[in-house]
Amino acid sequence: MFGLDPSTLISHLFVLLTAFSVHEFAHAWTANFFGDDTPRLNGRLTLNPLVHLDPMGSLLMLIAGFGWAKPVPVNPYVLERRSPAALMLVALAGPLSNLLMAVLAAIPFQLGLVSIQEAQFDYATSSGHFLPTLPQLLLVFVYINLLLMLFNLIPLYPLDGEKVAMYFFPPSWASVLERIRPISPLILLALVFIGGLNWIITPTLNLLIRLLVG
Repeated sequence: MFGLDPSTLISHLFVLLTAFSVHEFAHAWTANFFGDDTPRLNGRLTLNPLVHLDPMGSLLMLIAGFGWAKPVPVNPYVLERRSPAALMLVALAGPLSNLLMAVLAAIPFQLGLVSIQEAQFDYATSSGHFLPTLPQLLLVFVYINLLLMLFNLIPLYPLDGEKVAMYFFPPSWASVLERIRPISPLILLALVFIGGLNWIITPTLNLLIRLLVG
């Protein structure tokens, strides 16, 4: 979907500075709400993007439209003492923040203020202008936020989805996730290289795009 023209790079930069920061802040705020001051003591209870951004993840976000930020440190023992669901809710807060941002950015499409056809045309002709148009920026923002939400909900360590799955899965399934945790990053890399993530994410991503922007 994405190219390397200036308007697309600026769109990615906007997503990087907003969506990534809100995602990590959501983790930090929820942990703090449950009495874990680890994020606050590490300076992560802030929307300042400079605190959250990872150099390699940021670079990939700019050039490829996908990346990552620095994980927010939390203390699972403190969270579990407060509530059995606390660690799961801290993990879920990040993806939910991406969904909320996508929904908010889709409001102009829902109200008919901009159209998906206009956004797609602006993207297709983006090499002809330096700054992204509003429809183009909104479409990229919705798309990447939904992509980040779905990716992070994959139930493999170190993604947020693993902690969510550990809470909801029956014990036998949860024990499988624990056993494969040491090799989970390798499984993710393998899925990336063989295109498995496209098979997992794309159908749901396309459905959500159609629901939100038409």
